Order: sequence, then C-alpha cells, then structure tokens
Amino acid sequence: MGKTQRTFLRFNESANPRKPSKPNMMKPVTLPLIALILCCNIAHAQLEVPTIFSDHMVMQRNQNIKVWGWSKPGDEITCTLASQTSKTKASDGGTWSLQFKEFPAGGPHELKIQTSKESITINDIYMGEVWLCSGQSNMAMKVGGVLDAETEISTANQPAIRMFTESSSHATEPQDRCKGTWQVCSPETVSSFSATAYFFGRKLQQELNVHVGLINSSVGGTAIEAWTSMPAQTSSKALKPMMLDLAGQDKEFDATAAKERYQQALTRWEKAKADNAKIKEKSQRKRLPRRPSLPAKPSAGKNYPSNLFNGKIHPLIGYAIRGVIWYQGERNSNGKFSDLYDKQLETLVTDWRQRWSAPELPFAWVQLPNFRALQTEPSEPSGWVNVRAGMLRALNIPETGMAITVDVGDAKNIHPKNKQAVGARLARWALVDVYDRGNKLPGGNVAMGPLLKSSQPTGDRINLTFSQVGTGLKSSNGPLRGFAIAGEDRVFQWAEATATGDQVSVRSPRIPNPVAVRYSWAANPLGNLTNSIGLPASPFRTDHWTDSQ
Repeated sequence: MGKTQRTFLRFNESANPRKPSKPNMMKPVTLPLIALILCCNIAHAQLEVPTIFSDHMVMQRNQNIKVWGWSKPGDEITCTLASQTSKTKASDGGTWSLQFKEFPAGGPHELKIQTSKESITINDIYMGEVWLCSGQSNMAMKVGGVLDAETEISTANQPAIRMFTESSSHATEPQDRCKGTWQVCSPETVSSFSATAYFFGRKLQQELNVHVGLINSSVGGTAIEAWTSMPAQTSSKALKPMMLDLAGQDKEFDATAAKERYQQALTRWEKAKADNAKIKEKSQRKRLPRRPSLPAKPSAGKNYPSNLFNGKIHPLIGYAIRGVIWYQGERNSNGKFSDLYDKQLETLVTDWRQRWSAPELPFAWVQLPNFRALQTEPSEPSGWVNVRAGMLRALNIPETGMAITVDVGDAKNIHPKNKQAVGARLARWALVDVYDRGNKLPGGNVAMGPLLKSSQPTGDRINLTFSQVGTGLKSSNGPLRGFAIAGEDRVFQWAEATATGDQVSVRSPRIPNPVAVRYSWAANPLGNLTNSIGLPASPFRTDHWTDSQ
C-alpha cells in the first residue's frame, strides 16, 4: 500500500483499536472518496454577488462602477448593465470583479450576470447619488421614532429614495459578504429607515431631482474605534496612548503586526536553536530564551477596535459612493480619551478614503447636540464637550463638513427626536460644498452654522471673526448669551457680547485684560449666536488650557 493509504489506516487503527482494519477495502475508497468530496464542493460553488447588488439598488452616477462576486474557479463571467457588457474570469479562489464605465442619472436598468451554466438578473436599478450613512444609535434611529412620525410616514411617497440597511454583525476579521436588502421608500417601508439618512436623502432628492441611494450601516452604543480598521489605528502615533491603554498597558500592542512579530520571533528562536545544535560542546551553547507564544486572539465584542469595520464596512468597500455622513460620538464621550476624538475621526476618514481609493471623498458628521442639565457656569468641561470640540477641530480635514445641532437636542434624551433638522443641515452642507448648488438655496453659499475664524485681544475686549455668517451674525432670541472670558488667572467669567457683520466683540468689567474666550462651553449650553439663516454657531474656545472635569 502507498504512503497516503497507510496514513488513513493508522488513523482508523487509533480511532477504533478493537476493530481490525481492512486494507483491501480501503484501497478503492480512500483517494477516490477525497476526490469526490472535492469535486462536489467545486461543483456546488454557485454564482453569487453581495446582497448590495439586488433589486431596487441605486448606483452612483458619473463614476466607474465595480461589480464583484464569487463563482466556480475559472468560470467565464459576463455582466451586462444597460447598454454595456463586461467580461472577466473567476480566480483560483472563486472570486471575480469587473467594471463598467460611468452612467448618467436615470433608469430603470437591468444587470445580468452569467456563466455558462448560471445567471443572476437584478432589476429596477437607477443611477443617482449614493451615500454611506454610519455611526451609532442616533444614525440607527428610525423614522418611526421621530417628531411627527405619523405625518412623515403617511407622506413618504418617495420612490426615488431607496435605502439599503446593512444587517451584518461585527467580526474579528475583515468580512467579504454583507447582509441586507434595498427598499423603495413608501409609507409602508419608511418607518424602518434611518431617520437622519432619510431626511438627508429627501432634501438631496428634492434639490437634485435624481434617485438617491442611502446605505445605512450603523449600530447603537458603539465607539468610533470599532468602525476604524486596525492597521489605521495601530499606525497612528496620535492614537498610541489609547491603543496601549486598550491593550492593558501592553507596550508591544499592535494587533495588526502581532502575527508578523510572532513569526519573526519564532524564526529567530528556531535559528538560535539550530545554531546551538551545531555546537558539540554543551558548555559553549547559548541559553535559549523561551519559545515565543502565539498572539492572543482579538476580542469578539462589537466595541473592540476594528470589529465593526470588519463586519459592516469592509464588505461594502468598492461600491461606488458620493460620500459619507456620520452620526456618532456619544459613546466616546464617556471614556478617558474623549480629548482624542479629533484624531480618531481623522484616522477613520483617512482610512475609509484609502479603502475606497477616493482621497477627497466628501465626509460630514453631526456635532453632538445639547444634552443634560442646562449650563449654569461660564465653563463646564466634560467628555461630551471634549468630543464636540474634537468634531470642530476635525474640520481641518479637507472636504469635510459638520451639522451643528446644539439647538435641536433634548436635555433628558440622548436620542433627540428632531432628526428632520439634522438631516436637512447635513444636506445643506452637501448641496453647497459637494454639489455647488448654494446659489439655488435660500441664504446662498452658507454650508453650516458660524465657525470661529480668528480672535484678537484688544484692550479690555476680544474681537472674534467668523466664517459661514451669510449676510451677518445675529442672536436667535434676545441679547447674545453663552460667552465667557478669562484673564491670565484662567478663571472664566460671563461676558457681554455684541455682533456686527461677521464679528463679535466680547468684554467683561470683571476682566480688564482678557486673553481667552469660550462660547457655549457646556454639554447643554446657553449660546444663541446664529448666522443670517438661523443656523447655530459651533461652541468653541480660544485657549489650550488643561481642564479638570
């Protein structure tokens, strides 16, 4: 008998010591059986595409379109989308991908994918605008839970809006297959749509008059580090303190490189062992270190770094999109690294842009709203305030925007119901900065609320200059509130403020030589500064002092 058959015999003998083996029976079964099993597995490899390629889908107009999937290795794949046909061959691993040239807005189209034996047909496809909508519970919050939900649902005859709700779970390794279906917006379907995404998409559809596809990939109670790939986080110097802390103060923590370091250490150990074996005199041999241990497996929890990226974002990479809207941050306000949120957000944005091979992919987020007890002190530092401030600093990232929501939150509910305002503000940013349609909107090219541009101490006051003001700054109600100033002693006092054009002058008789200003520096601030179209100013500070919380 050959070597392979002997191996099977030994396995049988050890597994069944009381039953004598039957060599003559093994001969015709062993190898043919294995071959049969392998052939069956290959024969049952079905033509398949990710579920995001399904009926009612929206594909991004004016961009090359990638389609991918799985089939039997070596299969010839032919795809026809509207008037275009593209061909490729499945790899040895059974994967395939191909591209179509860009299409203008319109439809309905049909996508047909074929091999010599199988075919898939996808119907009711439109070319339009596609946005990825992600984050935690406030992005996941459904239309059925918003203000005036009954009216919103009954009037949602919006067939040009489609939503794909990604229902995959988190994972410890990057996944390729997503879960979910496309739904056409109607009174029967809209109640389960992400509310922020829907109101964002509704405004885009009204202004652009094209189909809008919204990909909702969000999970409640989740941290930003779970949505960012592990390589992006472990390679960030800015995030190193947080990553070390997450690893339990392990200074060697680098989850991405853990296996590689293990292999390198094992190779060195095995070489040292082999070198020692060549030395005849035992007394001259070096003492070997302990054999390296395998790296620990990553945690399976949804908030472990990269786990949501692996399970819910990685399967979507390659699907052509116009941009991303992001509503998250509540979870990170409770941690001791809330002051790193701008670096975390920058890491996520850069990571996703690299994954989509789109270095200028538009990306906007919702700044944390007003929440908890109303402000009573001139300055009330907290983790909530830190994350909100980090979101403001992150606007230094090119091609980004922010919906300021400090006026539409709920002091007693972390899930405020006014998602109409949130979606509309995100849409305004997109229409102005992404689609260059500000001249068609009331208020013109104002993308968001006022943002501090510069500050200048002048005698007993500090003069502040803002961008995004429209025709001028104003108060939403009564005298300006929410401004505080401090001198060199770093003790903040309430201040008087007056607005003229794009400037605000701030002073206090108690601070003769002010050096710093804070505005709305609290979880639920008092500030009422707006631009000419009523959008609220972002909270800000001009100092870099360390606060005790």
